[in-house]
Amino acid sequence: MFLTITTTGTPERPATDLGYLLHKHPDKAQAFSTSYGTAHVLYPEAEAGRCTAALLLEVDTVALVRRGKGKGRGGAPDAALAQYVNDRPYAASSLLAVALSNVFSSAMKGVCNARPELPGQARPLRVEVPALPARGGPDLVRKLFEPLGWTVTAEPVALDTEFPEWGDSRYVSLGLESDTLTLAEALRHLYVLLPVLDDAKHYWVAPDEVDKLLRVGEGWLPGHPEQRLITSRYLSRRWALTRQATERLELVRLAEADDSEVEEIDNAVEAETEAEEKPTPLAVQRREAIVTALRQSGSARVLDLGCGQGQLVQTLLKDPAFTEIVGVDVSMRALTIASRRLKLDRMGERQASRVQLFQGSLAYTDARLKGYDAAVLSEVIEHLDLPRLPALEYAVFGSARPRTVLVTTPNVEYNVRWESLPAGHVRHGDHRFEWTRAEFRAWSEVVAERHGYGVEFVAVGPDDPEVGPPTQMAVFTMTTPKEAKAA
Repeated sequence: MFLTITTTGTPERPATDLGYLLHKHPDKAQAFSTSYGTAHVLYPEAEAGRCTAALLLEVDTVALVRRGKGKGRGGAPDAALAQYVNDRPYAASSLLAVALSNVFSSAMKGVCNARPELPGQARPLRVEVPALPARGGPDLVRKLFEPLGWTVTAEPVALDTEFPEWGDSRYVSLGLESDTLTLAEALRHLYVLLPVLDDAKHYWVAPDEVDKLLRVGEGWLPGHPEQRLITSRYLSRRWALTRQATERLELVRLAEADDSEVEEIDNAVEAETEAEEKPTPLAVQRREAIVTALRQSGSARVLDLGCGQGQLVQTLLKDPAFTEIVGVDVSMRALTIASRRLKLDRMGERQASRVQLFQGSLAYTDARLKGYDAAVLSEVIEHLDLPRLPALEYAVFGSARPRTVLVTTPNVEYNVRWESLPAGHVRHGDHRFEWTRAEFRAWSEVVAERHGYGVEFVAVGPDDPEVGPPTQMAVFTMTTPKEAKAA
């Protein structure tokens, strides 16, 4: 994946000023680590009359798939080309746009402390991108770049030069020329329009992308004739975000036309005088949902299986309705931290009699787990390899057999709503899997039928109409204890 930026100069304004603007010395070849490979910056030529900076992005295709966990949930941005055979290492895309932003961040902001007069100067610029996916063809490339002051050359790339009858591919060889733009403006145009033309971002688009688009598009996007297309594609056609961006861009346009500030235009609603309440963390909402379900079940003696650092145990101890609370975890380090959190060494005798912590593996039956009213498996099952789930199932539902079992696990469908979670990633590096609502429901119903339980499902967290809640909880209630135990 390759891009070059070339400028020309004079003895008074040498082309090598490009090094100051990019904050990269022309005499050095530099490498920068990115999430999906290595970005190299080098100068094929650096003379006073002509200077060229090249950005070469080496995409680690294996890392690209591994970060997507190989689940086909976005690990490869272009799913039609599969995971290991695709155009990501060769064609300009959002991967290259992100590398531009990371490597040339100061240049994109128009900052140059060494020569502060340079960023505001327009200069002759030529940008070349040998392979650019263009969904819409050369005509769309020209519609996007020409209104911004570029002279555009977009040559279609043949599918195969040996077989011209096959026609052209969706790729073009792009050349852009201008002598009226600053380098910062050029970089901002590329940052937005490269992924727009590719139309396949490598990460999930979160709400903060609206702010990013408006920030980078300041000064040129509000009045662009293809504003709606740019906004829609940049935000991966998420209609709610696209509408939000469009409304804010219209305010900017109206403010510019009226020679006023956006705040003066958007004054229909008075500013809130009180600070907005911070949203309740999902972990807190999860514990609240668990406590509510335990109270409804009438449970007094509770197992927290996979208790980790003891957050749920600590919450249960605050409620006198729970007379005995047992935390179990395979990690002694986690149990040590839980003990410190609970301050067991300083706890009063009466309170200490209600709680105990011990080490145990849920892959094996354990006589110590029998006889309890309820067991909680909160964010536990996804940390096990799928082949080991039947062992956990039998240890809890077949051997320990509490009257009530609560199981919570992430809803993978909701992952698209996490702002900082790249496409295809699970929420924690140790998660072996994350299920959709249908997958979790199917597993739960089979477990319930096999062991004599009924099961109901509870949404935990905001229940998104498109992708459901962030956490899903199954509430198992024993229905046929004798028959199921015999089976």
